[in-house]
Amino acid sequence: MKLLKLLTHRVTLVVLLLLLQLALLFGSILFLQDDFVYFYVVYIIVSVAAVLHIINDRSQPAYKIAWLIPVTLLPIFGTVIYIVFGRLRVSKKFKQRMELVFQKEKEAVKETIPYLEIEDGNLDAIFQSNYLTNKGGIPIFKNTTSEYLPFGEQAFASMKEELEKAEKYIFMEYFIIEEGKMWDEILEIMVRKAQEGVDVRLMYDDFGCLFTLPEGYHKKVEKMGIKCSVFNPFVPVLSSIFNNRDHRKMAIIDGKVAFTGGINLADEYINEIQRFGHWKDNAIKMEGDAAWGFTLMFLSLWDFQRPEERPYTDYFPGYTEQKNAVGYYQPYTDLPFDNEMLGENVYLSLIARAKKYIYITTPYLIIDNLLMEALCTAAKGGIDVRLQTPHIADKAYVHALTKSNYEQLIEAGVRVFEYSPGFIHSKTFVVDDLYGTVGTVNMDYRSLFLHVECGVWMYKTEAIPQLLNDFVETEKLCEEITLEKARDIRWFTHLGRAILNVFAPLM
Repeated sequence: MKLLKLLTHRVTLVVLLLLLQLALLFGSILFLQDDFVYFYVVYIIVSVAAVLHIINDRSQPAYKIAWLIPVTLLPIFGTVIYIVFGRLRVSKKFKQRMELVFQKEKEAVKETIPYLEIEDGNLDAIFQSNYLTNKGGIPIFKNTTSEYLPFGEQAFASMKEELEKAEKYIFMEYFIIEEGKMWDEILEIMVRKAQEGVDVRLMYDDFGCLFTLPEGYHKKVEKMGIKCSVFNPFVPVLSSIFNNRDHRKMAIIDGKVAFTGGINLADEYINEIQRFGHWKDNAIKMEGDAAWGFTLMFLSLWDFQRPEERPYTDYFPGYTEQKNAVGYYQPYTDLPFDNEMLGENVYLSLIARAKKYIYITTPYLIIDNLLMEALCTAAKGGIDVRLQTPHIADKAYVHALTKSNYEQLIEAGVRVFEYSPGFIHSKTFVVDDLYGTVGTVNMDYRSLFLHVECGVWMYKTEAIPQLLNDFVETEKLCEEITLEKARDIRWFTHLGRAILNVFAPLM
């Protein structure tokens, strides 16, 4: 039965159709070789064009190298694979729809969000905020309280509590959803609220849920009274667009409360099931003005997927004074379609402005030269730079790539800690008791350059000391990786990591 289920699964059928298309494509090329002279001329022209395109592309040097190798070492086949999968191509209609969505978002920002400046004159904070406003589109907010939730179990309980309070709308957007305790309990609340007349919407990534939800699950959800949108449906057509996934995680209630962080809606995120030891994850709850920023981010992507006739301002909840609110919050989203590496630039900016310490948690550490040099330079300059990564891998090859970066970082003075109880999935920065970010952006190529991501940048908020405390407490459960241990690997392990590193940007 398991074999039959595997053979009839949508993934199997899609993979077979994709392989058939590749076979037909390569078969056509081999057939054309009978006219060798003409074929060779065409091949040379196409290969040179591909190499020139790669070299002159604005993407990261590591990404270029990863494609130049198969294009130059695997004649014909490497070039074809690059043409099919290596270039992000979006249609004119795609661009027009995106421009329309951006315009509606800008109008809503202008009508609902008053201009705000950081009042203490900190130029480092002002610079970071200005960049996010100019390139991310969502301005900075005050009048917001927050609670950092250092474990998925706490986030789950808090989300259910807030969902029960919904009066107007619930917007949920997640990369992975899986039926089980966590999702079933959240879905029950959503269905009940929809029956009460609340506008309930769900958006999930099709690729992220390939093995966790049955085919056509969105139709089942629609029958329950919940509006549902599937991001970038996985279809059997050769295209680079497969690489671009919606990796965001957010829950918004009435535009007044918003959650984001590392957790998806599946039982392993709350340790109901354990596959990689204890799963350490997080979320942050924001109540107040900043929740409206997340609402706009959700509406714009929803509008792109399912055109929204109503203006976004119809969902504006108004502003209610939040007692004891301190600091500044700036929600941001990173898109792979605009040639702006916003997620990476948030991290680089935080590193560059550190004066005392940089504490980072990340499940994956597969970074480009910019981030590597920034972290090493900060440590060499006397900044206390620390990284927390998993001890137990969820993906062996990704963990191998993560470990391959330890030696260079530790040599520079960066301290690396592995979370001994299991897998750490949080994505956080806390810097100098002043700055922090919580969100969905992993320190790997997929998150930084290929996925739709989100997060919140913070300055002097109540969540900053909570972030710091969580890092300090988690470190007590970690094993520090020494330089000797980082170097103590067999030659074939070193060789394997070296090969993986070449193609890391494509993984």
